[in-house]
Amino acid sequence: MSLRLVLKGLVLFASVVALGIVLKATEIGTAFDKAWIDSAVRGKGMTGEIVFLAVGALFTGLGLPRQVICFLAGYAFGFMVGAGLALVATVAGCACTFAYARLLGRDVVAARFPARVKRVDDFLSDNPLAMTLLIRFLPVGSNLITNLAAGVSRVSALPFLVGSAIGYVPQTVIFALLGSGVTVDPALRIGLSAVLFASSGILGVYLYRRFRHGHTFDDDLDRELDAPSATVSRERRL
Repeated sequence: MSLRLVLKGLVLFASVVALGIVLKATEIGTAFDKAWIDSAVRGKGMTGEIVFLAVGALFTGLGLPRQVICFLAGYAFGFMVGAGLALVATVAGCACTFAYARLLGRDVVAARFPARVKRVDDFLSDNPLAMTLLIRFLPVGSNLITNLAAGVSRVSALPFLVGSAIGYVPQTVIFALLGSGVTVDPALRIGLSAVLFASSGILGVYLYRRFRHGHTFDDDLDRELDAPSATVSRERRL
């Protein structure tokens, strides 16, 4: 198991925690809350939910980290409703990016990320739903580039989107919990979220190594995952 990969995921987690502290404890956070969450979303019923879904889908589709959207959903709507809305917004953003790449941006994406497109195509082609699920469980990776590359590839839209939706669930729940105002001590809530995040990341790395069957999704990722075993092999040869 790659400790470095898990640490990268925890750095992401810590950055979202820091964002939450900034939003709630500084003037910037107050302005942002009142300018958008409080005035346009929170307490606005279905209208606020629709606004959040539209903005969340747009931002995740353009590459904003989906963890931020999940955190804000937890803050705006509470844990349960927020997690559900964040998941819908994230999948909608994924679908929009996928559709753009497939219908309009094929030449641009293929020219910009030729190696990534080929790897994603090879990785997903055998079992698109299961292999998409594997990469969504990982604690790191570019959601935007994956969506674009999948749109250009031969993978069918339905299994890719279903696999993405299922794979998004763990981090959606974790970051919605982190952003929510559930009646739990903040330190305990952050600690629980960190443990859940690390656990889901370790599970994702394990599943990826166990079931990728020799396929390569990302060269840098695979080098990090294989580094421990490569080091052991060298030591044994010595």
